[in-house]
Order: sequence, then structure tokens, then C-alpha cells
Amino acid sequence: MMVDEALDERTISLDSIIMGKQEQDKVDAGISAEIPDWSREKPRQYWDPGRKLLLAIRRYQYFRNRKGLIPACLCKLLVLRHRFWSVITGAEIPLNCNIGGGLVIPHPNGIVIHPAAKIGVNCAIFQQVTIGTSSGDGVPEIAGHVDIGAGAKILGPIRIGAHAKIGANAVVITNVQSGGTATGVPAKNIV
Repeated sequence: MMVDEALDERTISLDSIIMGKQEQDKVDAGISAEIPDWSREKPRQYWDPGRKLLLAIRRYQYFRNRKGLIPACLCKLLVLRHRFWSVITGAEIPLNCNIGGGLVIPHPNGIVIHPAAKIGVNCAIFQQVTIGTSSGDGVPEIAGHVDIGAGAKILGPIRIGAHAKIGANAVVITNVQSGGTATGVPAKNIV
């Protein structure tokens, strides 16, 4: 009897793990690759360096094309805020970058993004990620709702499709299709 009960408990726990994965897939599928979810960027507490860095970038981009003395002064102040949060986080995300709304950077240290790179809406970028050029021949274009794992490098004139996942420490130098997963060095597409 005890063996049957233990086997039932293992089956139940395995089912709950599988159901958890399916539930997570449903949640991921519900995140848009086209419509930004701005609530993801809103600072949730006083000390929230990743979101505060994004807030400084967003506000700078809002005021930089405005005319007048007040927007000019605010831009100078926002440059200082950006530098402060860049030092705190250790991230190099330029003020003139092209990032869609809803970006999440839970652990922003060591993130480097090329100023000309394009990042779609509702993406997640973890620590130590580099998005840039490879021998100066072009920059990546990342579609909406792409999750980029810790330490990943996305280099060169490549395109990452919507809802793709990039594994931790992957070096991506080729295109990744929508909904695909890329892992390894150099990264290979996993179906």
C-alpha cells in the first residue's frame, strides 16, 4: 500500500509540474508582441534600479524633441539621472536607443545595448546581456516579447522573431524564427 501511495504522490507532483509548465505557456502566449504593456516598466518600490533607468530613458526621449527652455533644462537633468542609474546598475543602455514599451530588466547589471539596435515591445532582458555588432557590420533587430537569458550575446545584423527565447550564455549570430528557442555557442535553433 505504501508503494502505491508514494507512486500516486509522485504522479500528482509530476502532473502539477506539467500543468505549471502549461499554465506558464498560456501566460507567455497572452503577452503581446505588438502592444506594449507599460505597467511592466513602472517602478514598484523606491529602490528599483532597472525600472528607474528605463524611466530616465523614457522621460529623456519624451522631452528631447520639445522646444523651449523647460524641456532643455529637464533633458540636462534627465541625462544626469540616466548616468546615475547607469552607474548604479552597471548597464550601458544609451539615451537614444530604440526600445519598445514594456521592457523588463530584472537584474540590469552588465547589460550593453548598441544605440542602433531595435528591441520590440514586452521583451525581458536578464543580466550580462550584450546586444550589438559583430565586426561593425550591422545591429540586431529583436521583435516583440523575446526573452533573453543571462549572459547571452546577440551580435550582428540578425533578426530575432516574436515570442522567441534566447538561452543563458548563448551567442546568437544567426536569425531566430518566431516562437523559436536558441541555445549554445554558437547558438542553434531548437524547435
